[in-house]
Amino acid sequence: MTNICIIGMGLIGGSLSKSLRANGFSGKITGVDKNPQHRIISMYSGLADEFLPLEEAVAASDLILLCSPVDANKVLLPLILDLIAGTDKVVADMGSTKAELAQIVKNHPGRGRYVAAHPMAGTEFSGPAAAVVNLFQNKVAIICDHSLSDEDAHQQVLAFLQSLGMRIQYMNSADHDVHVAYVSHISHITSFALALSVLDKEKNEKNILSLAAGGFESTVRLAKSNAETWTPIFLGNAGPVIEVLDTYIEKMMAFRQSIVQQDAGGLHSLMHKANEINKILK
Repeated sequence: MTNICIIGMGLIGGSLSKSLRANGFSGKITGVDKNPQHRIISMYSGLADEFLPLEEAVAASDLILLCSPVDANKVLLPLILDLIAGTDKVVADMGSTKAELAQIVKNHPGRGRYVAAHPMAGTEFSGPAAAVVNLFQNKVAIICDHSLSDEDAHQQVLAFLQSLGMRIQYMNSADHDVHVAYVSHISHITSFALALSVLDKEKNEKNILSLAAGGFESTVRLAKSNAETWTPIFLGNAGPVIEVLDTYIEKMMAFRQSIVQQDAGGLHSLMHKANEINKILK
């Protein structure tokens, strides 16, 4: 059993705590969170045994999990590597972007004690009250740049992720950020944009939301996601996000042109090609 520090007791941090308690991987769980409401909810829910300042929490733990927003991780990771210098402690971040973080710590003398991990799981909700015990079961976890991590650190994080029932893939940080822009980040942006479009229309047509069916609800679900979480993700991964946005806009314009021109064949061709996603998502 490993004593664990969870920094950022939100949806991801809280869900990790629930899962680790359930599977017996963790011993003591120490929390770090600047939000007093998160601390109260977490203690009441049993997500943490105690909350401590960063330095004390790191000192009391074997494995430190960074579950803060990605902009906060950029500040916290070098500080934690300083704090664990000369020990066998391990720090892993759970963030959605990796390339910036990799650059920040690439020359840090303690770089080997850091493992870059991204559990591909989440919901549209936020905060410790949204924590789900089996959020990570049968999901993919990506470990980035693992050759830069000490092997014992890699193995400890690997064991932690596998205890959650996750399937492991390996990538470098740059490739990771491109791939998640296409499969995750664009989904959130399009959901936000659709919600804004409907809300603009709803000002004039009050019945539009009452007519919304399951397709709309599933498409716009991610628009409920926390802006404080996703703003630094979009900005920190700006290059790949802009690339996928440009591609998405190009495809939207192709649909628009076919509809304007009443081109049934063109529409059919676009949708038929899109159906090929079934070969990937079975």
